Amino acid sequence: MKILIVEDEASIARFVQLELEHEGYATKCVADGREALDEAVNNEYDLIVLDVMLPSLNGIEVLRRLRQVKQTPVIILTARDQIMDKVAGLDLGANDYMTKPFAIEELLARIRANVKKRMTPSGNALEYGKLKMDTEAHTVSYGSDAIDLTKKEFDLLVYLLENRNVVISREQALDAVWGFDFYGNTNVVDVYIRYLRSKIDDVYGVKIIQTVRGSGYVIRDV
Repeated sequence: MKILIVEDEASIARFVQLELEHEGYATKCVADGREALDEAVNNEYDLIVLDVMLPSLNGIEVLRRLRQVKQTPVIILTARDQIMDKVAGLDLGANDYMTKPFAIEELLARIRANVKKRMTPSGNALEYGKLKMDTEAHTVSYGSDAIDLTKKEFDLLVYLLENRNVVISREQALDAVWGFDFYGNTNVVDVYIRYLRSKIDDVYGVKIIQTVRGSGYVIRDV
């Protein structure tokens, strides 16, 4: 497994590199945003640990440009109080995020989870009435209409469909879809449920995702 570490603080980069290599990963460190983008686009990595605050090109812009050509898993690193960095990173397709300062054990666990997720094949198709999802092609349709979903919207809908008839709490959705503990703030799940409803339920006059007051959300069999 090969991991790209993008971090401009030399002491942090070296520490992470040593820990990852101790775990058996091959690594490369870069400290500049433009160099990181070039390295990620022109070489194959199993995962990228990407700091936000970088010289020449910040991590959010690196991620945005990378996602135009590649879907390499990315864990972004942000300052604890930079909520907008987290939101922007997730919306652009980051697979996970961590806030500084962080425990190396947690970073290693998140890396293992994301690498495992990438290596585990999933089923091809999910259907719910006229709603159809292809999890390999990453397509969604309702009848003959294609529906454009962001990565997190897609992943959340897949998770709910795979667990139909089971009430999913906001905490469970965060753990399964975002892969992190949102420090008690689960509002992001409600926001993405609204996004899904606006793109599917409101357009086609259906009620696919049901709210269970005080518990979470569920998709029940038709």
